[in-house]
Amino acid sequence: MPTDTANLASYTLTQRILHWLTAVLVIYNLLLPDGMSEWSRSVRRTGSASLEQVADANIHAYVGIAILLFIGIRLVLRFVQGAPPTHPQEPAIFGSAAKVTHAGLYFLLVALPVTGMTAFYLGYDSVGEVHAEVLKVILWILIAAHVFGALVHQFYWKTNVLRRMTIG
Repeated sequence: MPTDTANLASYTLTQRILHWLTAVLVIYNLLLPDGMSEWSRSVRRTGSASLEQVADANIHAYVGIAILLFIGIRLVLRFVQGAPPTHPQEPAIFGSAAKVTHAGLYFLLVALPVTGMTAFYLGYDSVGEVHAEVLKVILWILIAAHVFGALVHQFYWKTNVLRRMTIG
């Protein structure tokens, strides 16, 4: 059962570290998917891939697996340790939007590695297309909403919400 979240001023150090490690890995895989793309193109064209392409694709896959592990740990910690309450200055509609955005991020950060592994390791190309063409786009949108929300808190409402996930 989660702790009393009303008394939490910020996320725990472990939660913050996992958040930023996950963010770095997600951005890496979103911005540098070339290894997986090259591997996929080569396999489709020739039926095989070079050792370098396989290695690059594996790096992309291993980063996805690490994201999945970090998200699993983060979900357990969130359930056990809780999360700080929404800021009182935040209008209810934005609090609801934040909850939907966070739920969507958690869902996608599980779904993307699972669909990626299904496509890469099991060879389901249609799942790979959903992974790369649909889920990735939705993730970009939710990341933009997440960052925008943090910036609105920081610079418009002048709350400490951004601080809760940075220095505590």
